[in-house]
Amino acid sequence: MTVQSISLEAVPDIPLIEPGDDLAGILIRGLESAGLALHDQDVLVVAQKIVSKAEGRYVALAEVTPSPRAVALAAAVGKDARFVEVVLSESAEVVRHRKDVLIVAHRLGFVMANAGIDQSNIEHRPGEERVLLLPRDPDASAAALKRSLDAHFGVDIAVIVNDSFGRAWRNGVVGVALGAAGLPALLDQVGEPDLFGRALRVTQVALADEIAAAASIVMGQAGERQPAVLVRGVRWSAPALPAAALIRPKQLDLFR
Repeated sequence: MTVQSISLEAVPDIPLIEPGDDLAGILIRGLESAGLALHDQDVLVVAQKIVSKAEGRYVALAEVTPSPRAVALAAAVGKDARFVEVVLSESAEVVRHRKDVLIVAHRLGFVMANAGIDQSNIEHRPGEERVLLLPRDPDASAAALKRSLDAHFGVDIAVIVNDSFGRAWRNGVVGVALGAAGLPALLDQVGEPDLFGRALRVTQVALADEIAAAASIVMGQAGERQPAVLVRGVRWSAPALPAAALIRPKQLDLFR
């Protein structure tokens, strides 16, 4: 894969998304109103938040009864026990915890803070405190958006659902791919020659994560309201792989 340059452009005028909204239709209208016709191997990166909102992945904390385990863990980390209960319900394992920090293995395999659940950039109605979960199946969400966009524009594009992750041993968050369709999320370059002709032995490129991170620069993290970014210029010939291919199996994790 050789890329000389790429362009990134926010899809404008995406409204606040509500449960049940036709997200594909909203993205199509945004693209068309901006004169952004899609082409083969364009990549549309969509923020996890708007996918989760459209899928109705809200939980009202008033309806949550924390378990004894959640109460004890909440006391240790200094968080609302109801919030911790929701985190546990979405998690397969608590990996690490301390004051203000709760790192878990999400049921989908992601190792992340609070199972990706938070309260930022969502509307809180008077008297209601709620949280937003990750999509049930981000790869399936990406694939569904791809099918709708491909059919409408008569193209073969890729879609990435991205989110912001913190990283072990590094400060700050960076965009990563939770879901992907239409491109090789993990690009295996084992056997390809390096600059001097020596065969690469272990190199795998997290292509979907690299694109997700680039798009996150345009999306922003606060009130920018740019949750969809069109990335153009990436080219690939390898078969498509979903974002699930990026998750390292626990038995290969040297730190758990």
